[in-house]
Amino acid sequence: MTYYLIAGERSGDLHGANLIRAIHHHDPKANFRAYGGEQMEAAGAVLVRHYREMAFMGFLEVVKNFGTIRRIMHECQADLLAHRPDVLILIDYAGFNLRMARFAKQHGIRVFYYISPKVWAWNQRRALKIKRNVDRLFTILPFETEFFAKYDYKVDYVGNPLLDALADFHPDPTFRTKNELGEGPIIALLPGSRHQEITSILPTMLAVTRQFPEYQFVVGTVSNLPKALYDNLLADYPSVKCVDDAAYDLLHVSTNALVTSGTATLETALLNIPQVVCYKTTSISYAIAKRLIAVPFISLVNLIANCEVVKELIQNDLTPDRTATELRAILPGSPGRNVQLAGYADVQKKMGKPGASERAGRLMVEELQKIDF
Repeated sequence: MTYYLIAGERSGDLHGANLIRAIHHHDPKANFRAYGGEQMEAAGAVLVRHYREMAFMGFLEVVKNFGTIRRIMHECQADLLAHRPDVLILIDYAGFNLRMARFAKQHGIRVFYYISPKVWAWNQRRALKIKRNVDRLFTILPFETEFFAKYDYKVDYVGNPLLDALADFHPDPTFRTKNELGEGPIIALLPGSRHQEITSILPTMLAVTRQFPEYQFVVGTVSNLPKALYDNLLADYPSVKCVDDAAYDLLHVSTNALVTSGTATLETALLNIPQVVCYKTTSISYAIAKRLIAVPFISLVNLIANCEVVKELIQNDLTPDRTATELRAILPGSPGRNVQLAGYADVQKKMGKPGASERAGRLMVEELQKIDF
């Protein structure tokens, strides 16, 4: 069978790659075509377009690049019809993928969605669009089953693929040495994987470093963004080092972390590294989001726990002094550290065990085989 996958960002590329391997395990003759990244390509997909050309963040950024997004969507639609796969598998990336779901459905192509769009966060009635256009939805967050049940839509909760990635993670014993990090305590700075996140959030993270001379600060950079972007921001911080595409190894050797809101907050929690969650966007995007957001938290850690486990510093609250204060509260020896780690234990219990990619892949192949019969 032929599978067509669309992922629009770095984490989707990771999860798509693991899903491809799982599908191939149950369908050895499977063929894959994808909008994604290096990891999906390495897993066996023919890569049509890289996600870096599609990763626009925030309302204003999307509006400014609407022409580009529309052109890429029309190109994707044409490619989908040219190859007519047995199924279109969409991975998160709601704005683009929900439109692709409707298009595929209109043209008689079966649609699976892996990693639900965060419709529970804002404009919740988009759940009805998913119900109408998606043949089967595979979710990765425990509270999503109850949410979609409100719309009389049964979903398949398969667990979280981050648990798979972490189960496969083997720390590099030479990581400190080869990155010249020394033996002192490290605080990781994870500013995100999008250009706008780096320029909006990393400057504040860097300013915090001046208040903690006893710690090494290391930025987790990503290779899909230009090195010059980081170099320009780091010019006044010669003691701050960078490691590229090695977030798990960096967290493994870190005492604490400052993390941009997103998948990385949950990864940090699963690795038991106390963190402060950071988020900042344009004033216009923030004003729009504030009116629309329907959940009390922005980090996956707090949403899964249904209470504040990690401190979230959003927009005007994200200042160097406020961030430093919250960081001190969770350093070794601080009471807040044990409180946060206890919250992590609750989150980990709710998430269950590894195997999400395998479960999702098996269910997808079984569903398609039923159709063939």
